[in-house]
Parts: sequence; C-alpha cells; structure tokens
Amino acid sequence: MTNWTQAQTPGTPPQSNAITDVACPFCGLVCDDLELALDENGLRVTKNGCAKAVAGFERQVDGAKPQVDGRDVDLATAIKAATELIRASSLPLYGGLGTDVDGIRAVMALADKSGGVVDHALSEGQYRNFHVLQTRGWVMSTLTETRNRADVIVVLSSDLHKLHPRFFERIINVEQSLFSETPAKRTVYFVGKGLDQSAVKGPRIGDVITLPCDLDRVGEVVAALAAEVRGTPVAADTVAGVPAADIRALASRCQSAAYPVFVWAPVSFDFPNADLVVSTISDLVKDLNVKGRAAGLSLGGNEGATSAGAVASWQSGYPLRVSFASGKPDYDFMRYAIPRMLADGEGDLLVWLASFSPDLGPPATRVPTVVLGTPGLKLPSPPKVFIPVGTPGADHAGRIIRVDNVVALPLRDLGRSSLPKASDIFAAIELAL
Repeated sequence: MTNWTQAQTPGTPPQSNAITDVACPFCGLVCDDLELALDENGLRVTKNGCAKAVAGFERQVDGAKPQVDGRDVDLATAIKAATELIRASSLPLYGGLGTDVDGIRAVMALADKSGGVVDHALSEGQYRNFHVLQTRGWVMSTLTETRNRADVIVVLSSDLHKLHPRFFERIINVEQSLFSETPAKRTVYFVGKGLDQSAVKGPRIGDVITLPCDLDRVGEVVAALAAEVRGTPVAADTVAGVPAADIRALASRCQSAAYPVFVWAPVSFDFPNADLVVSTISDLVKDLNVKGRAAGLSLGGNEGATSAGAVASWQSGYPLRVSFASGKPDYDFMRYAIPRMLADGEGDLLVWLASFSPDLGPPATRVPTVVLGTPGLKLPSPPKVFIPVGTPGADHAGRIIRVDNVVALPLRDLGRSSLPKASDIFAAIELAL
C-alpha cells in the first residue's frame, strides 16, 4: 500500500500527497529512502533523489499507444500481432530484459514455450564476473557489510558516481557503524585517471588517494599490487604510469587494514580480456584473507540486470544466455549472446523488453522486432509491434534484486500511469500460443 503522509519541511506548506520510503529501481543500489509527491503534473522527487531517480520518476509517460507496423491500435490487437510473430518464429531472441522479477519470470516462461533464447542487454559486463565466479570462486562483500566494516576502499577504474550517484553518500561517507560508536576514518583509493571523486566527503573520510593509470591498464596495477601482497614485487619503477612506491604503499595499507574492499563496475571494464582483471582482483582478495580479511564488491545491476541473472538461474539452472530451442535449457555464454547471434544472422525475431530507461533501446537489426518498452524508448527504426509498458516501482508494483544479490526489495505502485505490466503482456502471449 502506498504510504501517504502529511510530510512537511520547515518553512514550506504541508504536503498531503507526500510518498515516503520509496525504493528507486533506476540503478542497482535500489535506494529505499526516497520521498516523492504525486500531483496533476505527475511524480516529483522531493528528497533523497539523484539524477537517475529524477529522470526516471519524473518522466512523462502518458499518451503512448500500442502500434502495429507504425499504426496505433488497441492493446488486444497489438498482443495478437506479437503472438502471431512469435508463433511463426523458429528461433525468437528475447533481449533487453529491463524489468523486475515478475517480468523476467514471464519472459523465461514464454521463451520456454516458444523455444527462444534469453539474454540481458548488459550481460556482456556481467560475464566479466560470471567467468570468475564459475571457474575460481571469490570472496565478496555486500553494501551493508561495506558500509559498516570497511576502512579502506579501493575503487578500480570505475566512475561510480556516474553509474550509481548515491553510492558514496549511502555506503562510504556515512558516519555511523553498527559495530562502533566512533568508527575509524576511511581511506579511499581511486585507481584510474579522471574518476569523479566529488562525492567522497565528510568527517568519516580520511585520505583520498589517486593512482593515475589509464582506465584500460588497471589490470597491470592490480597484478603489481597482488605481487606486492604475495612478497614477489615487480622489478620496475613504474607500472602503467603509477610509481611502484605508491603501489607498495597501497599493498601495505591493505595488509594492515581491518577490512579493505575492492570496488568495481563490470560495465567499466570495457576492454579486451577484462575477465582476467576480475580474476586478478579475486586472487588478490584471497591472498589478503590468508592473514586478514578483505573482500570485493562488484556494482552493476542497472536495468534489472541482477534480477535477470538471478531468475534465469532459478528457473533454468543456468545464468543468462540460455536457449530453449531444444525443448530444454541449454547454456552457452558465447553461442547464445544475442548481439553475436544478430550479427551472424541467427534468430528470426527479436523480442525486446525495456521498462526502466528510454536509453535501453534495441539494436538495429534486419529481423522483425517486437518491443515492449517504456514510452519514449529510443528506437533505431519502427518495430513490427510496439507495446508501451509501465515501469515497476512507478506505474505498478513489483520486486527487484539489489546489486549485491542478497535482498529483493518491493517496488510500489505510485500511481504515475495506468500502463500495463510487461509480465501481464507476456503471460497473455504465452496463453495464446
């Protein structure tokens, strides 16, 4: 039930339409302390928002109509047209997948029934992590544990303030800790040039130190850091432009720290063999745990990516990039990557879902496209079928899994619009097949 309160800020008139304790689905942090107001002009973020939250909640979505071949139609006609395209397809590709838990469940069920392939638009970044988890394992922290325990934070080649605007505010800068009334100051390292450090501030923050390497050479610095921790330092004065003395100082700080945490965003590791960098980070963390305690923290989960990976695992036994073409789940992270399949002429229908951001548009392709999208979605060309759908947490209720994969948070219906749920559309198509 929506929590309407008589919220009031000193010096302003009372607001009878305030909505408190709102969970924000527009990045993987899923901050759940927002306050919004709903009036005749739509939703407004009034407290604890960020640029992503404002853009997501305050977008105007009224007036969008279902379309078939560029012509406005009613919803039933659009669903029928989408059903016919899927029925006629020999290998439908289900991509995008920007939705909540219920939406992904519905996609998986439809893909199973229609013999399709399932892959999230951001899974290329996720697989930089999945490869390491599958083959080597790792030691990972959570948002809450990092917030309460970490005394050294090492940000690796990732502009976290851009990707997750409230990460530093909510996790790093906080003055309180569950385990101490006077927690120690934190040292924050940024490994990489040009990373936004403006949000790292406040009495909890001690030293802020930069190791300025090119972003695609972070692996060299991490490897040198790991060598220092193992007692086999590299024989060089600099590594990727970073003085070896600075790397030795970071190694010493990590070894003496109570709980260092290495933070990265997989989407930022957009260079060849990036999974090897994640592997090196994982090995470094394991080495630090021999005599102390350390962990990694991978940030991502935007566009419902964490929910997609989790639900795919629950329902198929495999992570993303699963095919049901054989009548049972078949997993291959290279073969069933939808971008590769489209480039190589595999698949004869693209079914694209993007309910959070208008930026998650489908790729340009020659195959027919069915799009379930938020109004204003960027489209390279008119799809065969377009069905506007609501955003979980704004237009209808739902659930979403936070980036650290330890909690599913409820998303509330804030009454922004009456757009349908993507899960309902897919369920209707599945029933009609």
